[in-house]
Amino acid sequence: MYVYINGEVIKKEDVRISPFDHGFLYGLGLFETFRVYEGHPFLLDDHLERLNEGLRLLNIEVQYNRAQVYNILKTLLKKNQLTNAYVRFNVSAGNGEIGLQTDVYTEPNLIIFMKPLLSSLEIAEKEAILLKINRNTPEGSYRLKSHHYLNNVLAKREIGQEPESEGIFLNADGFLAEGIVSNLFWIKDGVLYTPSVNTGILNGITRQFVIRMAKNAGIEVIEGMFLTEQAESADEMFLTNSIQEIVAVSKFGGSQLPGNRGLTVKWFSSNYRMQRRKLWSRNGMLLEGLSEWKKK
Repeated sequence: MYVYINGEVIKKEDVRISPFDHGFLYGLGLFETFRVYEGHPFLLDDHLERLNEGLRLLNIEVQYNRAQVYNILKTLLKKNQLTNAYVRFNVSAGNGEIGLQTDVYTEPNLIIFMKPLLSSLEIAEKEAILLKINRNTPEGSYRLKSHHYLNNVLAKREIGQEPESEGIFLNADGFLAEGIVSNLFWIKDGVLYTPSVNTGILNGITRQFVIRMAKNAGIEVIEGMFLTEQAESADEMFLTNSIQEIVAVSKFGGSQLPGNRGLTVKWFSSNYRMQRRKLWSRNGMLLEGLSEWKKK
């Protein structure tokens, strides 16, 4: 595998970063993960918008744009002989003295790597299992997609490696938050529910895409503070992230759910697949109507 690092494309075995990088020493780094479908980086503009906002907050003096990143991705895809790929775009603060720094970081490290993925994946069903460990609170006023992943790692150890399961966090106040690597949605009586970002969750790019998709289709969306019992009465439930896309839930708590057979989940998945080879941002989506789709 070939990796991009600070302007060079080199073999992964040759990648080196300094132990004095503050992304390593103090967790001052951000990343985005997204998929490339037949050469197209789906929702790249949205990922870069979130990344750039986080970089400003961390005082890392760099911003990235579509043209710049797309050129790097095309080079990496060609070098790795890929047209469909998982991409991790990682920015760390760069080298500094030992000790906490308040000055601007002016020489960050950019590392981009990718691995192959199939152009289309069967939508896997998962069982959503409540975790004993709570979701930690964000380090700042809201959660960044940062290097601070110990909470997620401990949660993954609690639930194990089974790919058919996803752990669901409650926050410290007992409200539903998010999955270990996903955001949570459910449908009840035609309304789409999802935990608010005020619970401390990451505002996922696919989460934002699904909310926009629902609103564009005239589906009512309620973001709020929800207890477990409110989700257990759901008609359908699904999880989202940028790699696994939209994953139906077949069981949550004591409730059996329709999983992949759910009509609304099928509609979201169908429209997602329809957009993923062309959209740069959620703002540009076109939808097949839900009522028309259900008649098929």
